[in-house]
Amino acid sequence: MDLTTWIDENHNLFTQLASQVWGFAELGYHEQQSSQTLSEALEEGGFRVERGVAGIPTAFVASYGRGAGPVIGILGEFDALPGLSQDSVPYQKPLQPGAPGHGCGHNLLGVAGLASVMALKRALDEGQTQGEIRYFGCPAEEGGAGKAFMVKAGLFADVDLCLTWHPDTFNAVAWGNFLANYRLGFKFHGKTAHAAADPYNGRSALDAVELMNVGVNYLREHMIPGARIHYVITNGGRAPNVVPDEAASHYSVRAPRTDQLDALYARLLDIARGAALMTGTQMEVIFYAGMSNMLLNETINHVLQEKLEQVGAPQYDPRELDFARQIAQTIPPGSLEEAAVTYGLGEKEIAALKDKVLFDGVLPPYRSDIVQPGSTDVGDVSWAAPTGQVVTTCMALGTPFHTWQVVAQGSMSIGHKGMLYAAKVMALSALEFLQKPALVQAAKDEYRRKRAAAHYVSPIPDGAKPPIDV
Repeated sequence: MDLTTWIDENHNLFTQLASQVWGFAELGYHEQQSSQTLSEALEEGGFRVERGVAGIPTAFVASYGRGAGPVIGILGEFDALPGLSQDSVPYQKPLQPGAPGHGCGHNLLGVAGLASVMALKRALDEGQTQGEIRYFGCPAEEGGAGKAFMVKAGLFADVDLCLTWHPDTFNAVAWGNFLANYRLGFKFHGKTAHAAADPYNGRSALDAVELMNVGVNYLREHMIPGARIHYVITNGGRAPNVVPDEAASHYSVRAPRTDQLDALYARLLDIARGAALMTGTQMEVIFYAGMSNMLLNETINHVLQEKLEQVGAPQYDPRELDFARQIAQTIPPGSLEEAAVTYGLGEKEIAALKDKVLFDGVLPPYRSDIVQPGSTDVGDVSWAAPTGQVVTTCMALGTPFHTWQVVAQGSMSIGHKGMLYAAKVMALSALEFLQKPALVQAAKDEYRRKRAAAHYVSPIPDGAKPPIDV
């Protein structure tokens, strides 16, 4: 049976699973119900499932097949974001105010990978090919770098290549790159005192946090153009009349390449040390997570591009178009233009999209020097095995990520159509690699050549543990 036909015939199973995970909306490293639901579905489908891998309770690997063929990995995610609870309506309406929601569409992401490996199992059972398929249940992509810790644990050591996808506003292969990223905590330890009676006996940890933030803001003028630094104060003391002896901040630091990130991080540490010296406090750095930029693989990308065009983008009915139009009215001006530029679109192409609300074409390949304004731990997998990624339309054009608008569209047919499209593309691409060992070898040769030239170092320090309790 054709794999795309099989996915269509079983679409109810996959949309129901996506809706279940959407309803769970669990934060990174705490996706117990989501992980259990997906791993049990794979186990019931005949896969061998190993849970709790890499020391992460919600991480798992589901495998099927044996023999002389290649090992193909499919990546899945299922974590939500804090504070984005939202009903499936085109206006802001939290289901539970302050609760998490799938503001990046990971309820769809994990299930499309599951659908693709289930379809590939049929191909193996029918003798269309041989080899092994593995579904990697990857938690905590949103800042927790679950895949990076899984890579560090050696889970991809014998994988020949990996495929993945992400919900988006376009249908395209990810020909561009992503920002390398460190997540860090800075704690300052000082000395309490009465803020009015004897402040001279105190050493304010909060002063150190604030001085560090000021120093970092002056650093911005001297960063490379593609770098980004963001922070929040997570502990600013307990009372204004007590000099705080403990204060803390949480930083996210990004740059186009890991070596550039390391250079920026070194300057950040100097600023933190300076803040401690100025305030007479002690500084402590806590490493939470690190993510690499992508090692692009054109061999894989060309196959993915071919399958995107072969399957063809979903089309939308009047109800879906009306929902998208209502969503579009809530989107900030300029969002479409900002997103389109990161896929290599020029003024003419962007102007042609003005009358659309849902993208129903396939973008051509674009410049590999374009860097997406975000980070992903898929990058770490790409340094462990040749990796390719697609995006598919799951929301209205211009929809910004990490918003209630993404949550609203991720539980309805707009999101489900994009999910099933991605599943078909990954399944057909994986089947082609399983059937053509020479193509796998070409992807591996390209990977080895590029990796050797890059002098890669893992962003996860030896001994670092996943920030499960952070």
